[in-house]
Amino acid sequence: MKKIKLGKTGIVVSKNGFGALPIQRIGMDEAALLLQKAYKNGINYFDTARMYSDSEEKIGYALNDVRQSIYIATKTEAVTVQKFWDDLHTSLEKLQTDYIDIYQFHNPPFCPKPGDGTGIYEAMLEAKEKGLIRHIGITNHRLAVAQEIIESGLYETLQFPFSYLATEQDIDLVESCLKADMGFISMKALSGGLIHDAAAAYAFQDQFDVLPIWGIQKEKELNDFLSFQLTPPEMTEKIKAVIGKDREELMSDFCRGCGYCMPCPAGIAISMCARMSLLLRRAPAADYLTPEWQEKMKKIEDCLHCGHCKSKCPYGLDTPKLLESNLKDYQEILAGKAI
Repeated sequence: MKKIKLGKTGIVVSKNGFGALPIQRIGMDEAALLLQKAYKNGINYFDTARMYSDSEEKIGYALNDVRQSIYIATKTEAVTVQKFWDDLHTSLEKLQTDYIDIYQFHNPPFCPKPGDGTGIYEAMLEAKEKGLIRHIGITNHRLAVAQEIIESGLYETLQFPFSYLATEQDIDLVESCLKADMGFISMKALSGGLIHDAAAAYAFQDQFDVLPIWGIQKEKELNDFLSFQLTPPEMTEKIKAVIGKDREELMSDFCRGCGYCMPCPAGIAISMCARMSLLLRRAPAADYLTPEWQEKMKKIEDCLHCGHCKSKCPYGLDTPKLLESNLKDYQEILAGKAI
């Protein structure tokens, strides 16, 4: 089984990381079976966050008896010291642990530093001195902020979107991170569900010294990644063709479904509606043409054009415009004029 070392942390884990965001959508016992199966089959890195509703609680429930044999990373969106400590103590309680292996700032719009006026980096250091956390990490979706994070030398790991839709700048970021002896944790390796070929996704990740975090909700998904641990997919001509086709179709302005624009003041399910055209063509279309989805798409007509979503998008997308174009396409598909 392939292992990966997370830079200066010294942490060595299996090449597969368990992304626990999706388990908030399933029941406690179902999630526990998935988490326990992952552990029993060699996965020893589990990624969650305070904002992932009951994900932390499910990890604590399922894996508390093997705590010393696994690594847990969680995150805080805190921008104040009080919120930092509240989140940390809540996470420790939910995870049923007295320490967190990698504690991360969760996609801040800036690089937290000592003396920046927020006090949150100093709080992070204090938590490490107290033994409540072992390593300081950060996640981000903004290239410029990520570059500043690496240059700061303040962080031991960086978690950043990285898939076979990556640009040269993204690849340069990975290389810069590794040169700085920072662990690179690769999130959204399936690009928010738009990449469907798990083998191709894995083969791409396997070319780099990064730790991919796979969002897992179903046993079939877990089984795929477990099989790759034993027999890693090779970068064959067939897989290269799959990647090339997807890059041609998807390398443009598209919604990654990260959800940072949510909630919408008008009640629009932006993270799904803004990429509906792609979902209809890359998944069974019938799943998204139901009366329920028709109603959700119709909500786009209620857009307030308040700029909330556009200002929150870490990819700089014109979200209202994207919603409008997806609604128009959706209506044409319903009328039988496109697919």
